[in-house]
Amino acid sequence: MSLHHPPPNPAGDPSDAHAGGRRRFEALPRIPASTEQVVAAASLFWVLAANRGFVGAALHQRPPGEASTWIFAGALLVMLWALHTLLLLPLATRRTIKPAVAVLTLMAASGSYFVAAYGVVLDPSMLRNVLRTDPAEARELLTVDFALHMLLYAALPLVLLWRARISPRPWQRALLAKSLLAATAFLVLVGGVWASFQPLSSWMRNQREARYLITPANIVWSASRVLAADARGATQPREAIGSDASPGPSWATRARPLVVVLVVGETARAANWGLNGYARQTTPRLATAGVVNFPRVGACGTNTEVSLPCMFAPVGRRDHDEDRIRRQESLLHVLARAGVAVHWRDNQSGCKGVCEGLPNDLVDAQRAPGLCDGERCLDEGLIHDLPARLQQARGTQLWVLHMLGNHGPSYWRRYPSTFARFQPECRDDDLRRCSVEEITNSYDNALLYTDHVVARTIETLRAASDRVDSALVYVSDHGESLGERGLFLHGMPYRIAPKEQTEVPMVWWTSPGLERAIGLEAGCLVPSLQQFSRGEVGHDHLFHSLLGLLDVRTSLHERSLDFVAPCRRGPAG
Repeated sequence: MSLHHPPPNPAGDPSDAHAGGRRRFEALPRIPASTEQVVAAASLFWVLAANRGFVGAALHQRPPGEASTWIFAGALLVMLWALHTLLLLPLATRRTIKPAVAVLTLMAASGSYFVAAYGVVLDPSMLRNVLRTDPAEARELLTVDFALHMLLYAALPLVLLWRARISPRPWQRALLAKSLLAATAFLVLVGGVWASFQPLSSWMRNQREARYLITPANIVWSASRVLAADARGATQPREAIGSDASPGPSWATRARPLVVVLVVGETARAANWGLNGYARQTTPRLATAGVVNFPRVGACGTNTEVSLPCMFAPVGRRDHDEDRIRRQESLLHVLARAGVAVHWRDNQSGCKGVCEGLPNDLVDAQRAPGLCDGERCLDEGLIHDLPARLQQARGTQLWVLHMLGNHGPSYWRRYPSTFARFQPECRDDDLRRCSVEEITNSYDNALLYTDHVVARTIETLRAASDRVDSALVYVSDHGESLGERGLFLHGMPYRIAPKEQTEVPMVWWTSPGLERAIGLEAGCLVPSLQQFSRGEVGHDHLFHSLLGLLDVRTSLHERSLDFVAPCRRGPAG
């Protein structure tokens, strides 16, 4: 029997290179460690590498030259170490400690990056938003700087973790060691609280949201809250609301189709809206379109996950209960129950349950040829077939168009190059590589495109007004920070969110025949809208005003929040 030896490969076999890399990795020295040592070391690493945002917020405006500031800082650091030690200890067995530390280190590294880069707070609302992020949104956030940050604060520590050698021990010794570390961490936590109680309690009373800067504990807590709430919701059907909804008297006398188009904007803030008196004219076409502008509109939330369901709920912001809103049906279900033909068209990340079980579709390359780049479609895709839809319209219709709008950070991807009026623009997914001026220019260019899409929709509706009575409502879901106070993007807890994130634009337009079609006093609606626009209004008005605009009667309707109600002949339902 002969043995065959393969000929040598002068060019080198890639598998040899991979094997060589594995051998070099295996040749790295092993680090003997106990599970408790890994817990203590990991907790210390997270304190020093991932909690600069929390410590910086706690020490803000405290004089650095005073001993009390240093005592407070030291107490915070040891409390953070003790907190994360106690968090990790229940997961600390010989077989689970490495995977647990690896996952938490990845969380800590990614969380600390976004806190530092954009000033976000990782509370349950923001984590819900993160968990619902679609792949296209996620890719825009995966920048070179993010990759470098993860390499330094996650990859390198994980190499050290994987070289740790944890030897087996009798369970009695392991339990004793774990108990001693738990007792030590508890005493350190109590001591830290005692040493800093007065400044800590005062600061936490005024800045309760700061606890969501403690990383990775914030991510663990917030994600657990979100997943638990989703699990509860998944086992229960949505609670019906507006079971008494019925068509109003105008339905019986209406001779022509009625179409209401609700355009839900994305991340447009009132501060940069041209119709609101902004220094730049970012809404030139709407300025001549005959719309009623509402300059002071309060949003339901500071991110889409919270704001969108709230906009379509009867309780709104004034009596906000997020769990209740997610359990219940939305305005769209109430309208459909009364006979309105409801349709949702989306160019973003979905309707967040608002249109569950109702007709809906997505803008894609097939439906909007020439308007998509493989990942995203321009917002004109929402209205590419609007003339044909109007031609086929029958009865009473509500069409909701959910825009991509000004969704960041890649504002420059939201508009065609022909709308790049304000220069220089930021053309980088990482906002930290651009100046505030460049970021603002890109943001304003995206608003110009929103103005174009909304105005074009109005023009199409106006062109069909000889056969279809119609109305258009545009309102954004939330605003955006563009560097004010060091904040970017959105999603701050509502209680501390700046007005740039909570004040949004809204406009209304109605066709000449609308008042007659829905049974209003002639010449009353525009003055009524203008009267409301002079005051402070909010998303809370949307639910009730759309009921009035479509003449749907239900006990959920609140007349004081309905822009249409002052013009209604006779009692409103």
